[in-house]
Amino acid sequence: MMVRQLVERIRQKDQRAMSLFYQMYVEELSSVCYRYVSSKDDAKDVLQNSFVKIFLSIPTFEFRGERAFKAWMKQVVSNEALTFLRNKKKLLFVEQNQTAEETDEENVTPDIEMISPDELHQLISELPDGYRTVLNLYVFEDYSHRQIASLLGIKESTSASQLYYAKKLLAKRIKDLTKGKQ
Repeated sequence: MMVRQLVERIRQKDQRAMSLFYQMYVEELSSVCYRYVSSKDDAKDVLQNSFVKIFLSIPTFEFRGERAFKAWMKQVVSNEALTFLRNKKKLLFVEQNQTAEETDEENVTPDIEMISPDELHQLISELPDGYRTVLNLYVFEDYSHRQIASLLGIKESTSASQLYYAKKLLAKRIKDLTKGKQ
């Protein structure tokens, strides 16, 4: 069934269409949710709230193709996850001074070819909330530091430093993981 037809049936409050829609998109939207919310129980709550918002918003959503529709749904999920994190006071941003004095070892790019996508996802999910949130918004959502700062109520420099330290910590954890595989 085409997505446009499914959306039309949901607009008519067709329960089977809603169920099919859920089955079609739950995995993809779950992955978006888990990028932000590391606790499985919390992520399930956020995902459920996201689906409710999606179903309630579909009647007024102007369908412009499946690609735009998916992007909109992912935006709903990421916004819901950010709202959850703000409400739970889980977004802590630590200002740290970036030092120019880094060793050559710290500047070596880790070999991510040696780890699976699931392992990478796990490493990202273990980052501190502030690091993980900024990394996700910058890398996966393609937001600028200005947009992230506005969205999260932080300074652009805080966004940049959170990304810097997220990448640094992630690289270290990838190196540690790959050393264990050699």
